[in-house]
Amino acid sequence: MTNQKFIVGLTGGIASGKTTVANLFAEFGIELVDADVIAREVVAKGSAGISAIVDHFGDEILLANGQLDRATLRNKVFNNETQRLWLNNLLHPMIRQKMLDQVQASTSKYVIMVVPLLFENQLDSLVSTTLVVDISPELQISRTMQRDGVSQQQVEHILASQMSRQQRIDKANHIIDNQGDIELLRSQVTRLHQLFLQQAAELSNKPND
Repeated sequence: MTNQKFIVGLTGGIASGKTTVANLFAEFGIELVDADVIAREVVAKGSAGISAIVDHFGDEILLANGQLDRATLRNKVFNNETQRLWLNNLLHPMIRQKMLDQVQASTSKYVIMVVPLLFENQLDSLVSTTLVVDISPELQISRTMQRDGVSQQQVEHILASQMSRQQRIDKANHIIDNQGDIELLRSQVTRLHQLFLQQAAELSNKPND
């Protein structure tokens, strides 16, 4: 864990409302470190990540404007375990380091690290406590179909590839129920914000080893 920073690892399945919850914490002035945003940055045009990907897969992986062609890359690694592992081994350390750099640069009392695959990629080892946004699979399916315009079958396939709801709950230190309205959500965030402030203060008062 990084030096005396209190980090909350925020996660949840697809369409559980991670972004909504993170933004409610941000309203309290808490800084967010978002793994999805960083994952896009490490393969941005001109980055070391995209250079390594081009060296490995060739120029066909680029769009005409020099940006990464995500659809082509997905096709390259889909059903190809060797290529998928190569890509993960390249990008995961870059993403991890950039997240830690952002945490160290933060100035809020504690930091929210938003990581969809927090437990799957063992990134919970970087955080002080874990927070899972929980909704029922039925709600996940209907919200994802509505949001992304995909079929029920496609959503069920994504759910099957993610950690199960029960596994995630079992690993969580804290759980937010996102099956009600925004006010219910806000009250849960407010309560946890007070708790995290208290825990962050306790951590900062501990002498460094």
